[in-house]
Amino acid sequence: MNKIALITGASRGIGAATARLLAKQGYNLGINYIKDKAAADALVAEVKSEGIDAIAIQADVAVEQDVLRMFTEVDQQLGSLTALVNNAGILDKQIPVAKITEDRLQRVFSANVFGSFICAREAVKRMSTEFGGAGGNIVNVSSIASKLGSPNEYVDYAASKGAIDSMTVGLAKEVALKGIRVNAVRPAFIYTEIHALSGEPDRVERVKELVPMKRGGSIEEVAEAIAWLLSDKSSYTTGSFIDVTGGG
Repeated sequence: MNKIALITGASRGIGAATARLLAKQGYNLGINYIKDKAAADALVAEVKSEGIDAIAIQADVAVEQDVLRMFTEVDQQLGSLTALVNNAGILDKQIPVAKITEDRLQRVFSANVFGSFICAREAVKRMSTEFGGAGGNIVNVSSIASKLGSPNEYVDYAASKGAIDSMTVGLAKEVALKGIRVNAVRPAFIYTEIHALSGEPDRVERVKELVPMKRGGSIEEVAEAIAWLLSDKSSYTTGSFIDVTGGG
């Protein structure tokens, strides 16, 4: 059976690193992006050099109709989905809760929580043996912020990732006898562009001394954890988390 993975938010950062690694492992890939078509197309060309099939799919995971179209494109162009990496997510500028607006909450939770749920729903419909599927895997990209809370910075983002943690455990139990495993990775201080969105692009440099290993992590290190959770090597692992945090 062909291995077919859909990675949301895959044009850069952890998503792109995961695409590169999964391509080396023989996965055909759906590479989702929201705005940067050039980066997504370049990544598709790069991973195809591994001899796999890949397509770039523009979709905003916060918009249900976009998600439905994205999964349909995977169905039609790649085949039966076997893996979903729920990676797409956003955060906003660092502010305390006293300054958070309803609009900000709507944006963060729509992308990080609602989008992940809807993507998981569509993946389950395709992979669950209950619906005639052959099984598969879902890996959610959470954050260690779900445990730490990110006070004075982005409690809303941390709370959205807390929701993903709960969804990971609940969905894993729900589909355990239906051929699907559901797990998550919780990165901490990783060198990615997402920190620029919070208004502090060099955040990892500021906080790395707080990490027991005294360094930030790489996107490739997170991708390795995701790939292991998708593989048969983790066949008895579901509803679990890998904290990629340097011991923090």
